This record gives sequence, structure tokens and C-alpha cells, in this order.
Amino acid sequence: MPGYELINKKDELAEIKKIFNNGSVFFRYGFKNIRNNKYLVSEFEKKFSKKLRSKYALAVSSGTAALRVALAVLNLKADDEVITQSFTFVATVEAIIESGAIPKCVEIDDTLNMDPNDLIKKISKKTKAIILVHMLGSPGRIDKILKICKKNNIIVIEDTAWGLGATYKKRYLGTIGRMGTFSFDYAKMITTGEGGMLLFKSKKDFLKAKAWHDHGHDNNPKFPRWEDTRSNSGFNFRMSELQAAVGLAQLRKLDQVLKFHKINSSKIFNKIKNISEVKIRHIPLKSSPSNDAFIFILPTKKLAKICKMNLNKNKISTKILPEAKTWHFCKYWAHMYELKKANKKKLYYSFPKSENILSRCISISINCKMNKSLPNMIYSIVNKVLLSEK
Repeated sequence: MPGYELINKKDELAEIKKIFNNGSVFFRYGFKNIRNNKYLVSEFEKKFSKKLRSKYALAVSSGTAALRVALAVLNLKADDEVITQSFTFVATVEAIIESGAIPKCVEIDDTLNMDPNDLIKKISKKTKAIILVHMLGSPGRIDKILKICKKNNIIVIEDTAWGLGATYKKRYLGTIGRMGTFSFDYAKMITTGEGGMLLFKSKKDFLKAKAWHDHGHDNNPKFPRWEDTRSNSGFNFRMSELQAAVGLAQLRKLDQVLKFHKINSSKIFNKIKNISEVKIRHIPLKSSPSNDAFIFILPTKKLAKICKMNLNKNKISTKILPEAKTWHFCKYWAHMYELKKANKKKLYYSFPKSENILSRCISISINCKMNKSLPNMIYSIVNKVLLSEK
């Protein structure tokens, strides 16, 4: 959770003070005469898109909002299906439901991301798009998934909430599909408290999303905002200038964050890899993860439970797996009527492969500021647990 680790008065607060020195306008649009032509949301968008080598960027109020705006671009109909993976945050499926489409989930594989083989089985004539989630900072089998989608004329949206700065074949995650979405909540690579971003390849998609996230405003330069034209309805998912100010300061720290993450994750890996019974989460070739978390898989669910308990006793925190699984695994989401209805059988029993993998996983949160003794402590605890259960 590096974003909040690096917040300080010198950077983030200094950016916020610039707003007060330029008219104290917190709204991203208008008020030209009193803001000294300072538009921080627009500046954040430009610098973010440049950093990730993308043509267009749109800042929004949250990562969830980013997903919803991306789906709004697609003109989905009530019987259109959007497929995502069984292991993600509830927001991914919530966005599909809110778009009016039918949500479907597929199994994951040892990348902890979408299983291409199950994707093939779940595609139907109604499938319009997939949301490919890069869980906890690492991609899945992207080439296979893209090939399947191209063959079936399916649109790919990337949910890159955990993957900011990660790459696949030297391309940033979030720039590979038709659109990519990002989250800046308090536990992400960089944070604005809340907030999100979308990246686009197409100017047409960008302009449609920009209007939709702003009540349908075309932002027509020929008219003042209060007389602006509109082509479609929309909603309010705008980012504020305050969020953008923090985002600008945080974006400057992204390379530093990625460097710390890579170093600290490698230190843990170099210890854990020596335990024969432990399997490391599969990272596809030519990938450079954001290393949001270090994930390893134990032989049994029982061992994972004991291991987590012993790690926590020693004040070593785990992340999502296994403790927050109910918020990140769709087998527990029977409260979502639309997802429950779309599934052919009871959700709780529908994803045995995902359940088998996730129930044996331990996820260690990677921070910029890591205790030097942590890798040795993790190795000692895991090794001791495995030896005691032999």
C-alpha cells in the first residue's frame, strides 16, 4: 500500500496550496477568470497519459466509476453479456450490473487471473465484452485471451486497479485493450484518497466517455458551460481539483514506488523459493508486475490457514488472501441478483478451480518501507508450519 506511505507536506500539500493560490476553485471546469488558467484535473490527465504512453486519459471519481464509464461507451443492451473473472473486487461485477448488461464470471488459473480455457466455454452469441482484471499487480495469459476475443469479436476492457506501472511485452497494463481503468483509492500504487482514471486508444471513445461522466456535457467551446450542447444523457463521475492536486504529486513518485516494490518483493521471493512445497503465483513471461502483493500457494487449505494465523501472530499482515476473499471471490456474491440469475447453478459451488487455488493462497502486502527482517521471518514461519505438518 505505497501511495499513502509517501504522502508528505512537501509534495501533496504543496500541490493543494497551489489551488488556494489560484482562486480556490475545486471544480474541474469553468471559473476561468478566477483560477489563473490552472486546471489540475486536465494536467493530471495529460501527465498520466504521457507516462503510460496512451493517447487519451479521463480522470474520474473512483476506480468503480472508471469501469462504469468504460461500459457506458459500449452502448450495451439489456441482453448483452459482459464476462469477467471470478477473482476480482465486487466493483467489477457491480459496474456490469449498473450498465444494464448481464454479468458472467469465469474461473481463474495459476496467474490468479482469467482462465482462457474457461472463457472459451462461457462465451455466447450475446457476449459483447470482457473485463480482464490484472489482480494484485500481475497480468494473466493476455495473448491467449486477446486471440479468443478477436476471433469472437469481443471488446476487451482492462481493470488495472492493482496494476498501475506494470507491463506486458513492454506495454503498460491498461493500454492493451480498447480501454483501461485505474483506481487511486487509499490502498493503491498511487492514491488520491478516492479517484480513478481511464485510458483510451480512440478519440471517439474518449469524447463519449468525457461527456457521459459529466451529465452529457459536450464541452462545446462555442458555448459557455451553462448553455453547453449535449448528445446523450450521462452521470456525474467527475474528479475534483483537490484529488488531482494530490494525484500530480503522487504520479511523480510512481517510478520510486515501482522500484521499491520490485526490490522488496524480490527479497521475499529469494527466501520463499527455497521451500520446495511452496508454489509461487505464475507470472507470464515478458511481464513486469507492479508487485502490489507477493502471493504463494501452499499444498492444502489447512496449511494456508495455519500459515496465515502464524504470520498474523508475528504481526505480518496478509492482503485479501485469505481474509478478504468474500469481497473478492464471486462465489460469495449471491446478494447480486443479476449475477446469481445469470449463473446456471448455485454460485457457491460454481467455481471449484478458483476455490481450490484461492483457498491455498497467502498474499503478502508489499510496501515501500519494509522491515529488513521481514523476508527471513516469512521464510522461518512458512518453513516451520510445513515441517510441523509433515
